[in-house]
Amino acid sequence: MRHRVAGRKMNRSPSHRKALRKNLIRSLLVEFGEKDYVVTTRTKAKYVQSDAEKMITLAKVKNVHNIRRAMAVLQDKVLVQKLFDEIGPYYADRPGGYTRVIKLSKPRLGDNATRAYFGFVRKDEEVAATVADEE
Repeated sequence: MRHRVAGRKMNRSPSHRKALRKNLIRSLLVEFGEKDYVVTTRTKAKYVQSDAEKMITLAKVKNVHNIRRAMAVLQDKVLVQKLFDEIGPYYADRPGGYTRVIKLSKPRLGDNATRAYFGFVRKDEEVAATVADEE
């Protein structure tokens, strides 16, 4: 029975899960302003989504305590600076729901895993402007 057992193991050791979480969050934050998404499996995206949302919530209030908490997870000064200077102010008025997971139709080639876009939620005006530029 799995009563009161929280989290997902995903057939990985605890250190591997921690590294997966850190690296996927870092990859997502690097893509902010460029593609705004990363392609990964749906399971990994759903596993990391809550932690990524918590990092963005931290970035909404820039103080020393929050910066140190972000550094403990990300371990990259440049990325933490981007998080607090660009991403946090962008989502300052939004109460939550900064990321989304969009399932892709074609599975991954090697193991048939469900792929997904794991990306940021953007404002409608920016998305419309991007689509108009592409046409």
